Amino acid sequence: MPRPPATPRASRLPSLTGLRFVAALLVFAFHTTWQTRYVTGSGGEALGDVFANAGFYGVSFFFVLSGFVLTWSARADDTAPRIWRRRLAKIYPNHLVTFVLAALLMLIAADPFTAKGTLANLFLLQAWFPDITVPNTMNAVSWSLSVELFFYLSFPFLLRLLDRVPTARLWPVAVTLGAFTVLAPVVGQYAVTGTPLPFIDDGTLSFEQIWFVYFFPPVRALEFVLGMVAARLVLAGAWPRFGLLPAGLLAVAGYAVNSLVPYLYGVAGTAALWLTPLVAATALADERGERSPLGGRVAVRLGELSFAFYMVHGLVVSYGHRWLIAGHDLSAAAGAGLLAAALLVALALAYVLFRWVETPLVRLLGSPRPVPLAPVPVAAPHTATLEAKE
Repeated sequence: MPRPPATPRASRLPSLTGLRFVAALLVFAFHTTWQTRYVTGSGGEALGDVFANAGFYGVSFFFVLSGFVLTWSARADDTAPRIWRRRLAKIYPNHLVTFVLAALLMLIAADPFTAKGTLANLFLLQAWFPDITVPNTMNAVSWSLSVELFFYLSFPFLLRLLDRVPTARLWPVAVTLGAFTVLAPVVGQYAVTGTPLPFIDDGTLSFEQIWFVYFFPPVRALEFVLGMVAARLVLAGAWPRFGLLPAGLLAVAGYAVNSLVPYLYGVAGTAALWLTPLVAATALADERGERSPLGGRVAVRLGELSFAFYMVHGLVVSYGHRWLIAGHDLSAAAGAGLLAAALLVALALAYVLFRWVETPLVRLLGSPRPVPLAPVPVAAPHTATLEAKE
C-alpha cells in the first residue's frame, strides 16, 4: 500500500464532498430534460439541448472523483480485503434496496424481466455484457456500480504499482492516460462492429461500439486511474497552483466541447480531461483552508446524500414520467412543477436511504469486528498479598 505522505494532509475534503452532488445533479438534469422530457415546448427543447451531454459528463465526474478520493484516503497499513469490505459495505446495501424497489415497480407496471439481465444486475456484472438488453436493466443507473466494483477490486494492486512510480514520472503517466481516453472512441469507431442502431445519433453506431467506450469497465478505468494519478501529484506537492475558479471555467468549457464533438467522443471518458483539474483544484482549496461554496454545510450534506440520490433518482424520474407526464398534454409550467417535485421526492428518498440503510450498514459492515482479547488470569487475593509483602 502507499507510503504515508511526508507532511500531514487534510483527512476531510468537504468541497470534494459537495462536488459529488454537482455530478449527481448533472445526471438528474440529463434524465429529466433529455432522456425523459418533463418540460414541453421550446423551453423544454432548449433544456434538452443544454443537458444532452450532462449524464455522460456526470458519470465521468464520479469515476475521476472515485480514483482521487480513494487514493487520497488510502492508509499505509491497509490491506486489500479491508478496502474491498469498506467499498462493498458502501455500495451494495443501497444497490440491493433499489434493486428490490425496481423489481416492485416493474411488477406494478407489468414490465418484463429477463433472467440474464436480472441476475447480472443483482451481482453487478451488467456492464460486462455487450448486449443492449442487459446493462440498463432493473435500476438502470446501477450499471455504473458494476464499473465501480471493477475499480474497487483493482484499486489495491493499481495503487501498489502507482506508488512505485517516481513523482517526476507521474505527469507522463497522466498524459498517457489522457491520450488513451481520446484513443478509445477511435478504437470503438473503427475496430468494433455491430448492427447500427437507427435511434442513436445519426444511425450509424452499433450498441457494441457504444458499449466499448461507455460501459466496458477496463476502458472506463482510464478515468479512475487518472484520478488516482492526480491525487498522487497533489499529495506530492507536484500539482500546479491552478485556482478553483479557472478550473471550474475549464470544466464548463470542456462540457461545451464535449457537447459538440462526435457522439462516441461525447459519451466516452474524454470528459476526464476537463474534470480532473477541477477535482485536484478543489482538493487543494480544501487543504489550504480556502472558503468554497462547495464546502458549505448544505453543499456537504447534499454531497453526503449524493450516492443515495443517484441510486433512487432514476426510478423516480422514469416512473414519474411514465405515470404522470407521458400521454398527458401538460403545460410547460406544469412540467416544470413536476420536475421540481421529482427532485424533492428523490432527495427525500435519498435521505431515507442514506439515514436508514447506507450509514448504519457502513458502520456495521465497513470495518472488521475487533477480536476479543483473551482474558487475563486474576490472581487470588491471598497470592497478591504475599507477592506484595515480598
